[in-house]
This record gives sequence, C-alpha cells and structure tokens, in this order.
Amino acid sequence: MLKLLFWRFLSYLFFYRLRLLIMKTSSSRQKAMTDQMEELLLIEQGDEHAFDNFITLHSQRLYNYVFSILYCKEHTEEVVSDVFLEVWNRRKKLLQIEKLDHWLLTVAYHKAVSLLRKEMKHRRDVSIDESLEFDFPQMSTPVESLISKDEQNRLNEAINEFPRKCKHVFYLAKIEQMSYAEIAQMLGISILTVNYHVTFAMNSLRKILKR
Repeated sequence: MLKLLFWRFLSYLFFYRLRLLIMKTSSSRQKAMTDQMEELLLIEQGDEHAFDNFITLHSQRLYNYVFSILYCKEHTEEVVSDVFLEVWNRRKKLLQIEKLDHWLLTVAYHKAVSLLRKEMKHRRDVSIDESLEFDFPQMSTPVESLISKDEQNRLNEAINEFPRKCKHVFYLAKIEQMSYAEIAQMLGISILTVNYHVTFAMNSLRKILKR
C-alpha cells in the first residue's frame, strides 16, 4: 500500500507538471513551441501587445516561485517586474535561449538573492544562506481519481519536512523538470550536491510515508 502510494505520488508529479506547462503531448508541445517562437519574433520587433501576452503567460508562475523564496508581496512584485524588464531589454536575443522557462526561473532566482543581499547589507549576524528560505508550493492534484485529499495533504506535509535547500532542489528537479546541471549552475552548487538532495528527498518520502 505504501509503495503504491509512493509510486502514485511520482505519477502525480508527472500530471502536475502537465497542468503547469500544458505542453507534454507531442502535438500540443509543438504548437506551443511554434506559438512561442512567433510571439518571441514579435517581441524582438518591439511588439508591446505580444510582450503583454508573454507577461500574462509567465507572471503567475514566476510570482509563486519568487514568493516561495522571499515571503514578501512587495519584494516579489519588484523582482518579477525586474525579470520582465530584463526580458524586454534582451528581446533581440530571446530566440537564442534554448530553454526559456528555465532561464526565467534562473533570472528570477538571482534577482531574488540580490534583493536579499541588499536587505541584509547591515546585518552581519545573519548569512545569506541562513536567510534564503524556500517554501514548497502547496500542490493540488489535477486528476481527482489519482490521489485523495488526505494523501495529498500527507505528501505536502512530508515535503515540508525537507531541509530548505533540499525542498528547493526537489522543486526544480521534479516540478520544473530542470536538469541537474542546470540546477547546479543556477544555485551555485555541484551536480553531486543536486543528486544528493534529490536522492535524500526521495528516500525521505519513502520513510515519511511509512509512518
């Protein structure tokens, strides 16, 4: 039963990823990529309407991610605005970015860290690593028959028991589907460390779900 729940959880992550990006069937993914390329071409030419559509498409996801780090509405809005400003300033090079979704997260992360450093400038008693939190977003299943509300709550509680760095790495790897190399470069850690956190998270889930 516990093993079944664990594997249902892995399936749940897969379907949750589907809900987030809506790009996993070959036909919809190709259409989405084509639409994105057309939109990026318009943005490159300075089309503000296309840029507004781009902001609408990505703003909520970026907001949720940044807020999970900063826990402050005003600071989160500031960082997200800065991310889109950077997108506009780099509009002529956007088509050269291989994984735009991952690039946006990376830019958002670094801007959030920069803001934290600025806020902590006069706080020598606390390191940036100590203040850098990550609150794993509460997940709800898009497939009602896949997992019950009680199981869903248990999984969210289990994930919240992870150390903060582990939660962050696990989110990027399993929800955002970033490669270990991308995560390592983004967070400034080694690929071995990324692997350790993901392995720790998976093993911890097995243990926690046996309670």
